[in-house]
Amino acid sequence: MKRTASAAWSGGLKDGKGTVSTDTGVLRDAPYGFRSRFEDGPGTNPEELLGAAHAGCYTMALAAGLEQAGFTATRIDTKAVVTLDKDGDGFAISTVDLTNRTKAPGIDAATFDKIAKATKEGCPVSKVLKAKITLDAQLES
Repeated sequence: MKRTASAAWSGGLKDGKGTVSTDTGVLRDAPYGFRSRFEDGPGTNPEELLGAAHAGCYTMALAAGLEQAGFTATRIDTKAVVTLDKDGDGFAISTVDLTNRTKAPGIDAATFDKIAKATKEGCPVSKVLKAKITLDAQLES
């Protein structure tokens, strides 16, 4: 399975503008720029999108882990806070703080905690933060 997203940009860092899109059309030319990334301007940003992906991935993986253990959640809510910090001359994502609230009848706290922690380590987006990254970059004329 492969999923595709794309980004386009015009201009310099602070005065430029960009858009991000996904093949599913959920995002279609969604605007982003310096202000939406480093200030409180309108539009999205890569860190927000990463947070949404991580929260969504974790939530589905937790549902699967609970189900494998014989429990069905009636509600799973996950929030991801992605922190972008100054790192030398650039920036780096320093942390992703996941906050989860789950309602799952019949499960005890120790079993839930074990499944929740295993899910944090095993969800694909958690793993990608440690993944090998490949690049095929070509300059077009």
